[in-house]
Amino acid sequence: MKVLGINCSPRKGGNTELLIREVFKPLEAQGIKTELFHLGGKKVNGCIACMKCRKAGDGRCHQKNEVINYCIEKMLKADAIIIGSPVYFSDLSAQAKALIDVAGYAIRGAGNPLKRKPGAAVIAVRRAGAIHAFDSINHFFLINEMIIPGSSYWNLAIGREKGEVLKDEEGMKTMRVLGENMSWLMEKIKDKSKKSKVEAKRRPRAKRGVKREK
Repeated sequence: MKVLGINCSPRKGGNTELLIREVFKPLEAQGIKTELFHLGGKKVNGCIACMKCRKAGDGRCHQKNEVINYCIEKMLKADAIIIGSPVYFSDLSAQAKALIDVAGYAIRGAGNPLKRKPGAAVIAVRRAGAIHAFDSINHFFLINEMIIPGSSYWNLAIGREKGEVLKDEEGMKTMRVLGENMSWLMEKIKDKSKKSKVEAKRRPRAKRGVKREK
């Protein structure tokens, strides 16, 4: 299994990245693969409502949005997704919002392929706006019929300069608990999927021309 962490902060090595990596630790301890994708700082475009993605139904943006399309490919291949953002003016970074608007609309037009995958938001904040940003990302997961694991607190940690979130003991604990709960949830989904496949194989098939009795 694999978890994709999408860092929507333009600061590499910044607080958002540190928080995502802290969530990764319990996952990696359980043998789950992790990948960090840096979306922040890259050239992305927001949705312009051209409707081409819906007409094509291929889950891709048909404007010049190669970075987001590359990110969408990774999201589809991953078993679970973490989206992390710093708080800018009491909400998401511009890159996080572009990802939600573009990927959300394109993916839903392709039949909701993210359905029932675990998804978690991670927020780095200096002071205010963390819950607003947290909710914005969770709305993306919910409308895509994904499953959101909880933690011991809302998934946020306080810090401004690089590395300051490491001093937020409660925030760091929240990230580790999130990783533990996401790992547990992924295992349950995997077991359920295996069980369903086994039951489907064992289920007797009706012979041609013979109706099953009710």
